[in-house]
Amino acid sequence: MTKNKKATSSAEKYNHAQYHNNLSSHLERFVNYLQYTKNASERTIENYTLRINRFIEYIGDIEVDKIKMIHIQDFRTHLIKQGLSQKTVNYHAVGLRSFFKFLLRNDIETLSPEKVDLAKIAPRKISYLTEDQVHQILEAPAIFEKNPLKILRDKAILATLYGTGLRVTELISLRISEIKLSEDQFSVIGKGSKLRSVFLTQDAKNKLKEYITSRSNPSEYLFISLSGNSYGKPLSRNSIEQLVKKYASMVGIDEKVTPHTLRHSFATSLLRRGADIRSVQALLGHSSIQTTQIYTHVDDKYLQKVHNLLEQNDE
Repeated sequence: MTKNKKATSSAEKYNHAQYHNNLSSHLERFVNYLQYTKNASERTIENYTLRINRFIEYIGDIEVDKIKMIHIQDFRTHLIKQGLSQKTVNYHAVGLRSFFKFLLRNDIETLSPEKVDLAKIAPRKISYLTEDQVHQILEAPAIFEKNPLKILRDKAILATLYGTGLRVTELISLRISEIKLSEDQFSVIGKGSKLRSVFLTQDAKNKLKEYITSRSNPSEYLFISLSGNSYGKPLSRNSIEQLVKKYASMVGIDEKVTPHTLRHSFATSLLRRGADIRSVQALLGHSSIQTTQIYTHVDDKYLQKVHNLLEQNDE
């Protein structure tokens, strides 16, 4: 009898919770859906939560069936006035679309996601380095760093970023056990929790071997901090970004250089050497070929060389 009462009590609590139709209550359900059903990454969940919470802060915690297109339009205008780029505003729109789709899929009345348009934005300009610039950055730790282990670590980081095309979030998640120095490849779980194979250049392999064999810290993570209170902890995204920026500046490269610049350079170098775009897509871990197509840019000097083929006589 007591057991039945407990069961009834739990059901009543659950049913009571179902009646909350405001934005914040459904956002909590949406986050649970992303985490437990879609197995979305922590970063994806954080981004969706941040963007939808911004919407709630702007229009208030209203019931989801009261949302109108005018709310969306006013919110978009508000974000622009706050100084956000059109691209970032589109990210908010994508988050709201996904949220509304989730609600409708669960028979909860709300605004149609198809009504939430994305603004047209200019194709993004891809920054990449020449092979000479890449070489200078890869050798910079040996010239400018004094700590022997930091030299080995930093050379391994730079060679791995450029030699594999890894995203910085993939790089900082690497564990020593995942790197088999007797092999030329390993696997990573990338964007969208998708598993893909990553291949090592001989240069990256050699530098990883030097670094790993010289390291004594027991941390399972491959790239760790070698300074102060953070010693032994995995390097953060920001740490890698600062490291790349520092060495680029030290070798005299004025433009902004990030870990993603090395990824761009990796893709550009492959395409210039004749790699087909589908293979580059697989190496970069892109779901859509359209994303990879942004790397098919070439500079004027390269185009001139291609055009000069017309001047060559047939043999």
